[in-house]
Amino acid sequence: PRPPSEDPTLERHFRGHKDAVTCADFSPNNKQLATGSNDKNLMIWNLNPKARAFRFMGHNDLITAVQFSPSGHLVASSSRDKTVRLWTPNIKGESVAFKAHTATVRSVSFSSDGQRLVTASDDKSLKVWSVHRQKFIYSLNQHTNWVRCARFSPDGRLVASCGDDRTVRLWDTSTRQCINTFTDYGGPATFVDFNSSGTCIASSGADNTLKLWDIRTNKLIQHYQVHSAGVNCFSFHPSGNYLISGSNDSTVKILDLLEGRLIYTLHGHKGPVLTVAFSRQGDFFASGGADSQVLMWKTNFDALNYREMLSQHSKRVSPDPPPHLMDIYPRSPHVHLSQNGPIEVSTQPSTLEHIVHQLDVLTQTVAVLEERLTLTEDKLKECLENQVLIQQEALRAGQTHEESRVEGPAI
Repeated sequence: PRPPSEDPTLERHFRGHKDAVTCADFSPNNKQLATGSNDKNLMIWNLNPKARAFRFMGHNDLITAVQFSPSGHLVASSSRDKTVRLWTPNIKGESVAFKAHTATVRSVSFSSDGQRLVTASDDKSLKVWSVHRQKFIYSLNQHTNWVRCARFSPDGRLVASCGDDRTVRLWDTSTRQCINTFTDYGGPATFVDFNSSGTCIASSGADNTLKLWDIRTNKLIQHYQVHSAGVNCFSFHPSGNYLISGSNDSTVKILDLLEGRLIYTLHGHKGPVLTVAFSRQGDFFASGGADSQVLMWKTNFDALNYREMLSQHSKRVSPDPPPHLMDIYPRSPHVHLSQNGPIEVSTQPSTLEHIVHQLDVLTQTVAVLEERLTLTEDKLKECLENQVLIQQEALRAGQTHEESRVEGPAI
């Protein structure tokens, strides 16, 4: 069995932006991290510590969103300058600008085949573009206020969008019609995305909430109120089992979607957290905020499928799910003054939480031992079955030998 999972740790700290960091995305090959900022610059950080970062200048106003293409050969960014730019993420940093919106573009996102781009704007419209022809194809216009975010479904057949009209909308890309509207928001909806299987959408709100809908039944399946201020952004773990969120309450929170509860609160930013993003493999995540910091964290907690191990035993061990909630603070009081290199993260749980955590660790250990025992039992069973088969084979062989001796030709 794999070692028990650990808490997230702060791995790296990228310095270079001179104003709030609004957006972040990892390249598909996990070698680069792109971030955009109110300083109008797009940074491409090379995750190899020896390689230097690229700074791309081209937007005339603050950058609102950034995303790598599925192949990793392009980076798209959107800006308050009303344009979308496509960049080549190498040392040249050449870019082309798309112009069709008449106001700030808030969001940019590729389809999973890399052929299309969907953008969302304060002009209340969504626009779909051809990446290769660099041409606008069509608009989706039913939002009645600024559109904050838009995303393609994994199969490209749907688009989800949300905005300041307090709605989350689902669109059919073939008919170009709005096929569903979710309206139970107490404020602007700030961010929306599909899970990796495309069966659910999540959205975050200025009303401090995170909501998940099953789009096959159109039912609200989960509703979290874990932040104490508006939620700006979130990211699904590729497994679909976890979600990280960033909020104006200065924290990053990690939810276990299968257990339906908060498992970690991370304190690394001074001021609102504006962006969070898992790497494509889920082994890292990045966060960016109003403090101009870009932090990269090692996930760790997905090393062992904690939930699977516990679910078999939790009923027996504890009738209620354990409050495995950890508040994680980087050790140094001011992260932005710290040196390069890995930054240790200490946990500061209360005594009760500490005891509960120890119990959790024990439960995990028991679970691991039980799993080993089960494996041993399975192996033993396999050996016994093989032994029986060998004996049967031996018996058969013996009988055949006897028969051939009896029926042999008379001398």
